[in-house]
Amino acid sequence: MRIEIWSDVVCPWCYVGKRRLETALAGFAHRDEVEVVYRSFELDPGAPRHGHEPSTEVLARKYRRTDDEIRDMQQQLIDLAAQEGLALRLFDTVHTSTVDAHRVLHLALATGGAALQGRLKEALLAAYFAHARDIGDHDVLRAAAASVGLDAARVEEVLASDEYADEVAADVAQARAYGATGVPFFVLDQRYGISGAQPAEVFASALEQAWAASRPQLSVVGGDDAAACGPDGCAC
Repeated sequence: MRIEIWSDVVCPWCYVGKRRLETALAGFAHRDEVEVVYRSFELDPGAPRHGHEPSTEVLARKYRRTDDEIRDMQQQLIDLAAQEGLALRLFDTVHTSTVDAHRVLHLALATGGAALQGRLKEALLAAYFAHARDIGDHDVLRAAAASVGLDAARVEEVLASDEYADEVAADVAQARAYGATGVPFFVLDQRYGISGAQPAEVFASALEQAWAASRPQLSVVGGDDAAACGPDGCAC
């Protein structure tokens, strides 16, 4: 089974959703046969490449709220995320571009598969939310990539070019084709979509449903006593 997750590395709900899916997968009997692939989605394609403005101020301006109102909302999310074992520094994060982070995630997938990409995704989310680093800064991206074993020379080549930009754009286009207007957005075996950071129980139910659908049960007609040959030969 393949699970594709459209998300952004500056989306707190994407981090929460990731943990909730992982909780569901931990209790899924067929976890070893599940591949998780991360797809790109930019919440703000126009964000500056090297952001310095606090995210709180940007959100207040975007939603026409006061800084205090946004901080109250952020605190609620901080408290909720703590229940999933996450410590989010939402008051300290900056508004920054994520396109280069997504391009490096595509590099990880292309060179090391879903497992390596998953480790990099976790490293990037932790860098932004747990350590409040500017995820648009190439030094931050290099450090995250090095921490999971990505080849430094290849990372440098990608960051110095537009490599994988087309793949990022294709991911965004596919999300729109699926009708996703926000993230996280989960797609199981290209058949079942889950929007938002749903409770772990919802993910667990979807996993069972998708697994059963991909392996339909055969209905056997007739009794077990019909004439047939078996591993011990044929009884004549």
